[in-house]
Amino acid sequence: MANLMQYAPGPASGARVQKDGERWTLILVRELRHPPEKVWLALTDPVHLREWAPFEADTSLGTGGAKVKLTWVGTGNVSEARVTRADAPRVLEFQVIRWELEPVASGTRLTLWHSIDRRFISWGAAGWHICLDVLDRLLAGEPIGLIAGAEAMKFGGWQRLNAEYAKQFGMETPQSPPQR
Repeated sequence: MANLMQYAPGPASGARVQKDGERWTLILVRELRHPPEKVWLALTDPVHLREWAPFEADTSLGTGGAKVKLTWVGTGNVSEARVTRADAPRVLEFQVIRWELEPVASGTRLTLWHSIDRRFISWGAAGWHICLDVLDRLLAGEPIGLIAGAEAMKFGGWQRLNAEYAKQFGMETPQSPPQR
């Protein structure tokens, strides 16, 4: 495992917010240096998710219609989700999350849509930014370990990203965590 102390997230980038009525959605785009099939496995397989995602799944997310229990890291909160779309290796939808994978010359353009309470959208952007860095390194065979939930918020890079994303989105940084 690579040294976590050597990891520092890059600047806040590749994110925007979209408002549709009362619904706010974080859209985060990341270029990963791995083929879509490899990224798909990491998005759907519970063993892989445990290494990088802000939640654990009790079963694969790779089958449309599947019922899945998601346990959110650091909170112990469990939510039930149904996989509403699983078109391997292109589109995955469940709960308030949608992933799109597009093959590009360098690997995969991964786009995340996550509906989040407007007050906490910069937190979500900072958290997903770090999770996707962890995912990219994991897939490259250079794992640095999970940085998610409350532990991510203690990480100095998260604080910086939260402030940068809040500024980009024209929002105040929230004072207390969201309730799941």
